[in-house]
Amino acid sequence: MDAYTGFAEVYDLFMDNVPYDEWADRLTRNFAAQGVEEGLVCELGCGTGQMTRRMADRGFDMIGIDVSEEMLGAAQEAEEAAGGESGISPDRKPANAPAHLPILYLLQDIREFELYGTVRAAFSVCGTLNYITSPEDLLTVFRLVNNYLDPGGVFVFDVHTPAYYEEIGDTTIAETRDEAAFIWENEYDPETREDVYEMTFFIRDDTARYRRIEETHVQRGWTEKEVRRILEKSGLIFISAEDADTGEGADEDTQTLWIAARECGK
Repeated sequence: MDAYTGFAEVYDLFMDNVPYDEWADRLTRNFAAQGVEEGLVCELGCGTGQMTRRMADRGFDMIGIDVSEEMLGAAQEAEEAAGGESGISPDRKPANAPAHLPILYLLQDIREFELYGTVRAAFSVCGTLNYITSPEDLLTVFRLVNNYLDPGGVFVFDVHTPAYYEEIGDTTIAETRDEAAFIWENEYDPETREDVYEMTFFIRDDTARYRRIEETHVQRGWTEKEVRRILEKSGLIFISAEDADTGEGADEDTQTLWIAARECGK
């Protein structure tokens, strides 16, 4: 079953602990360090648009790409309901920032996405690139990013390492809310470094009955060495790798990498 179909209905409900504001602040700093403070920016794997809208409120003209029609539908509904405002914390929004320009959402697989022109920057967060499970496909994604970046444009992304999945191991997680509940059954293969998790959702309807939805997700852990090699092969220039949790330099215990790269200046 395709991932992020039924999950789209309750994604934001169960992801309400994600530090989107902090990520948006960090991305803005990363972009500024490479001279990108405005202009067109693309998010790969934008999901329900939480980050897309936050970056739009920081003054960027945004494009959001996702393979899930349901996730993009939720993103568009949130955008329309907010009237161009993301609803982010007031203390996070730049002073006197106007309602942002309309966001362009594209239903595309990031392994074969197409844009109408180049962008100043691109980013991908929340482990999106861990859904790319082969080196060949990851190289394809990086080459496409390199192709669509302006000369010297910047690409920032996070990616979970094998240490992240080893820490999770084979586990079962359950969580309930008033509106829905889910069961997450996780299985990690250290040889292939692929993590397979079965997700079962019970979503309450207006009659207080529950619909059952099942999805299977597959991710792969990537090491910094692998990512750097594939980045360089794609033509992108590696800038830095940090521990996404601490902001310090990455090491063998780092579970999530926060990586910056740039277009070579074609």
